[in-house]
Amino acid sequence: MTINSTEAHTLDGEMLRSRYEEIRNVYLADRRPWVIGYSGGKDSTTALQMIWYALAALSPAELSKPVYIISSDTLVETPKIVEHIDASLSRMNEAAQRTGVPFSAHKVKPIIEDTFWVNLIGRGYPAPSKRFRWCTERLKIDPANRFILDKVADYGEVVMVLGVRRSESATRAQVMNLHRMKGSLLSRHSTLPNAFVYTPIEDFEVHNVWTYLLQVPSPWGNNNRDLITLYRNAQAGECPLVVDKTTPSCGNSRFGCWVCTVVTKDSSMEAMIDNGEEWLEPLLKFRELLASTQDPLVKLQVRDFKRRNGQVMLKPDGGIVPGPYKLNVRRDLLRRLLETQRIIRRNGPNPHEQLISKDELEQIRRIWRSEVQDWEDSVPKIYKDVTGEELEWIADEQPAFSSEERHLLDAICSKNDVPSAMVAKLLDIERELHGMSRRSAVHQRLSAVFDEDWRSEAEVIKPSLRQPS
Repeated sequence: MTINSTEAHTLDGEMLRSRYEEIRNVYLADRRPWVIGYSGGKDSTTALQMIWYALAALSPAELSKPVYIISSDTLVETPKIVEHIDASLSRMNEAAQRTGVPFSAHKVKPIIEDTFWVNLIGRGYPAPSKRFRWCTERLKIDPANRFILDKVADYGEVVMVLGVRRSESATRAQVMNLHRMKGSLLSRHSTLPNAFVYTPIEDFEVHNVWTYLLQVPSPWGNNNRDLITLYRNAQAGECPLVVDKTTPSCGNSRFGCWVCTVVTKDSSMEAMIDNGEEWLEPLLKFRELLASTQDPLVKLQVRDFKRRNGQVMLKPDGGIVPGPYKLNVRRDLLRRLLETQRIIRRNGPNPHEQLISKDELEQIRRIWRSEVQDWEDSVPKIYKDVTGEELEWIADEQPAFSSEERHLLDAICSKNDVPSAMVAKLLDIERELHGMSRRSAVHQRLSAVFDEDWRSEAEVIKPSLRQPS
């Protein structure tokens, strides 16, 4: 695992030896385990590779504390990136076991309640935007932080190692300086107690990164030249492992989440398609569909006029602040997503490509049935209609209402001028709590339903359109 003299000379051998020595000194300075963030891009690969070579020079007795490598899988990553990261993590674990270095590679994922599809299709959260970027914390920050906090609980303190560089942006440099501990190479983590941050390539320029990767082979067996192809095909800047809200997003040119609507244009996906990955085109079309729902002229057509708490929020000018996607829109999005999955399975390299999991489908089904009174039980029907397959769905022990009963309820409520959605919600609460020995929460839940705004959309909009006298 040593670097030959030609490589060292090309890379400024003295600088490289000094950096390796610094890494070893920081590692040996205390008993805190390391958690290295790996995104699969050039910067995180450089940092990890340098650490691997530096620590491989230590004796077995000195390698006394573990080094955890974590990669964030949002479950909506571009399939090509997932393939690259999965292969890399597998090779890392094999190489570590073979050579005896204390590295172990792990994927961190959002919990099922926080996944992109459970929130967007299940709860009806609108496609993320710069003003409402609900995805980053749920998909990236929380999974990484859970892993870090687990290690803090085990060891008391940890060192988080990130492949970030000052020259990436003035904001990045400012953030790195803000939390730096006086007289130390470590910084305090901006949000997690007992977690510290080490940035071994912070002074590198981008040409240092590429020179290192192209002239020093990967210790876990990757071909670093594949990274050049990946970046050229994606025309992408690095999408870093996000561990707090100070970490910048991936930017306008990026690889990462294929559903990202925070950026105006997905130049990454377009470049991959232009470079021969035509099977990705259905993903781009679906992403454009999500982006179209952000059009101000479309919002009130696809989103409910009430918030998820049942209240109406008005703007200062009297206009309505739209709430979650309407149920019929969510049904359409699920159908189109499953159709997209079917197409890329047929045309792409992986006939088992999964855009949405069974667990997510179950969670969406539960939310629709309990929160928006989907008495039709739409999810299994949509799934079978698109795929032609039957899944083994979780059975509900409580007797469920049917679509026929919903039509009857709508007719009765219409005749008596009572909001059928309100009555349906009350009936669902009673059904859910029926037979329970403790029903202490029933009155509060029923009261909360009555506190919702049950005016029709026309009744809400009409006063807001009145001109002041």
